[in-house]
Amino acid sequence: MPIYEYVCDDCGEHYERIVLSQKTRVTCPKCDSGKQTIQLSVFASPSNGSKASGGGSPMTSSGGGGCCGGACGCH
Repeated sequence: MPIYEYVCDDCGEHYERIVLSQKTRVTCPKCDSGKQTIQLSVFASPSNGSKASGGGSPMTSSGGGGCCGGACGCH
């Protein structure tokens, strides 16, 4: 089941919906408008950590920077 991210064209609300078919009516949860724009969605896929599939996660890489280069202090 695909999950789509939307932004309402009328009020600017951001929301997600599971869309089971093309006949599924999608409306804004805030203003009930049917006018929306589908947003580019980023998704994650599990990694087994092997070098053949691209290595481990960026948070555990030997570069020490993680997701942001380490400058923000999130580590």
